[in-house]
Amino acid sequence: MRRTKIVASLGPSTDDPKAMSNLIRAGIDVARINLSHGTPKDHRYRAALVQERAAKRGRPVGLLCDLQGPKIRIEGFRSGKAQLRNGKPFVIDGTLGSSEGTEERVGTTYKRLPEDVKRGDVLLLDDGSIALRVENTEDKQVHTRVVVGGILLNYKGINRRGDGLSADAVTEKDREDIRFAVELGADFIGVSFVRNAEDVELARELVRSAGSHAHIVAKIERLEAVENIDSIIQAADVIMVARGDLGVALGDAELPGVQKKIIAETRMGNKIVITATQMMQSMITSAQPTRAEVLDVANAVLDGTDAVMLSAETAVGRHPARVVAAMDRVCKGAERQHSARVSTHRMDIHFETTEEAISMATMYTANHHNITAILALTESGTTPMWMSRISSGIPIIAATRVPETERRLALYRGVYPVPFDATTVSRANLNWAAVEEIKRRGLVQDGDQIILTKGDRYGAEGGTNAMKILKVGAVTGGADSAGSEST
Repeated sequence: MRRTKIVASLGPSTDDPKAMSNLIRAGIDVARINLSHGTPKDHRYRAALVQERAAKRGRPVGLLCDLQGPKIRIEGFRSGKAQLRNGKPFVIDGTLGSSEGTEERVGTTYKRLPEDVKRGDVLLLDDGSIALRVENTEDKQVHTRVVVGGILLNYKGINRRGDGLSADAVTEKDREDIRFAVELGADFIGVSFVRNAEDVELARELVRSAGSHAHIVAKIERLEAVENIDSIIQAADVIMVARGDLGVALGDAELPGVQKKIIAETRMGNKIVITATQMMQSMITSAQPTRAEVLDVANAVLDGTDAVMLSAETAVGRHPARVVAAMDRVCKGAERQHSARVSTHRMDIHFETTEEAISMATMYTANHHNITAILALTESGTTPMWMSRISSGIPIIAATRVPETERRLALYRGVYPVPFDATTVSRANLNWAAVEEIKRRGLVQDGDQIILTKGDRYGAEGGTNAMKILKVGAVTGGADSAGSEST
């Protein structure tokens, strides 16, 4: 089984029910809806379609709704695009409307841009494919000269090389979109252009006020966020290395090292990490990834990323299911390497909670004993999340009665959620019933040795306090559990 999870963006290419079924069959674990594009009608249709098709296949697929944030964009051109030529002047003009751009000037959504830049600054458009050097500003206009030209399409992003632009992370549109994401049943909500832990906490308050416990994904896209990464990791549930705008802010040369650092620190902080942007960009049109893309994905897996994300590759690409299949193949190949299965995670750290101590003891035992699988009975998903921080080739089967937890667990590296309600089974029969359920699903077979973790308090979060070694086929029901297991 593949341990690294795949997040796939939905869009026009996945709207056909057959295409969505193929996408799920190919192996997506979390579906992403980008609230920067499309209409509420589009988003409702896609959210419903992915859950309906996932249910038909009998597997959980999480839903990530990605907020636009203060994505600073140009407005549109009269002809839909413009050719910017090296050395030519170009004006970003806040007085222009949404479709009034020409080859000499274009509007912007960020009216404070002239206040935020100065002479000599380099503005990067369309994730850095076009570069403009600021020559001067006046009133609502920024006068630039084209350093790197090319075809510029409508509504592409603008950023400043080095330290980004200063707009607030959570916009009024984001506040509305949070309520909408909750309405869609989002399991994860991505906050774009996070600056600090306070941005994360604000988003969490808004999500809770809307009546949801969706996990917060902090997207690292700003230099400021890199500088505040420790506190952001503590505040967030999930970290996303969003390499498009982050690469613009840092510069290409710094990006690989920062990516590795963020992955390592996120895992050390016992949080989930996603690596995103242009992972298999060529497959928007091509049927095969480039060798560079294969190595990029594999290196992220070897570094310990929980998930890899596809954006335009699946949303608007020609081969959405094929690109997921390629990602699946590359992840599995990387996971076969020895370094992907060995861990010294938190070996020198004092464990503050019983649940983390049980989790770490479980993984140490599993990696040093003849264990086929780990079965974690869980309410919140916290115990299997801690287990997933340890590199291993042993599957972590998370049995839960909570559908929301089941879908969130779909993102966690090496964790395979299954529905199971421990509260409907007597204490004497619990171990037997849980083992029989995963045996019925073909995840284990008679003779396999597994580790079971559970808590004394049924149906309560944060209660895991026991670890048992069991032999499948030797666990019986109807007796005191201490006398019914092979250990």
